[in-house]
Amino acid sequence: MVVVQAGLCSGRAACTILHLARATYAYRGKPISSREEQLIKRMKAISADEPTYGYRRITLELKKEGWDVGVRHIQRLRRSAGLRVPPPAKKRPRQGLSTGLPTRAEHRGHVWTWDFIADATVRGGALRMLTILDEYTRECHVLRADRALKSQDVLEWLQKAIHEHGAPRYLRSDNGSEFIAKIVQRWLKEHYIKTLYIDPGSPWQNGFVESFHSRFRAEFLNREVLWTLTEARVLIEDFRQKYNHRRPHSSLRGQSPACFAANGPSQAPVGLRPPYAWDGHAVNLNL
Repeated sequence: MVVVQAGLCSGRAACTILHLARATYAYRGKPISSREEQLIKRMKAISADEPTYGYRRITLELKKEGWDVGVRHIQRLRRSAGLRVPPPAKKRPRQGLSTGLPTRAEHRGHVWTWDFIADATVRGGALRMLTILDEYTRECHVLRADRALKSQDVLEWLQKAIHEHGAPRYLRSDNGSEFIAKIVQRWLKEHYIKTLYIDPGSPWQNGFVESFHSRFRAEFLNREVLWTLTEARVLIEDFRQKYNHRRPHSSLRGQSPACFAANGPSQAPVGLRPPYAWDGHAVNLNL
């Protein structure tokens, strides 16, 4: 078309060179009718409201509204408008290397679970809280609030919990960067603690800590006004003590976790191998 309009050759010659039918060259598309414009507008509106609808479902919706359209017609219009169903998000692969099989806690100190829960102080500062829980007794060994918690901080609080309660055989968590860090995995391996990493996007596989977090948010975070980090730490520790020693737990036959741990069947906490040294002040990460 550009060559012919520039006068470089005739239309007949251009069609001969390009092996194009002269009827095709001379064809001019008809302008879109007002009905077609309304149909395209309605089709786009349905696609915006229901982005997972393909051309077949949109055709059914249009027919319900009284439009006389076919499946191929709507398919062609959607393609020309650049509409498509968004592809499903790819499932993230599990990044942490599990060293144990899926295990249900059978006694105290058998399986621990740890995770984070987030909130904020009134002045806008972030609050990130680390939870370490015994899945059998439901005891909360650690509930530490800070502005940010790194893998070294996580490991330090794990060591403190082990010093007080003994070491677990298994440690369950999600695939958070703090839990899959090489220094954490190496330390756990050196001290014979097996890891159980849940599938990404599957919080139900870590149900004990998720249940605790729902109670923690409903009974504390949604009710307290936390102004500073220091105030948050004091009140959160008060909640942890209340949860462990006074709050009745329905799954423990109305007993508190500490009472259940003292009266129920349990196994003596397993010590770390090699012997675990604690000086009461400094934390040796053995890195």
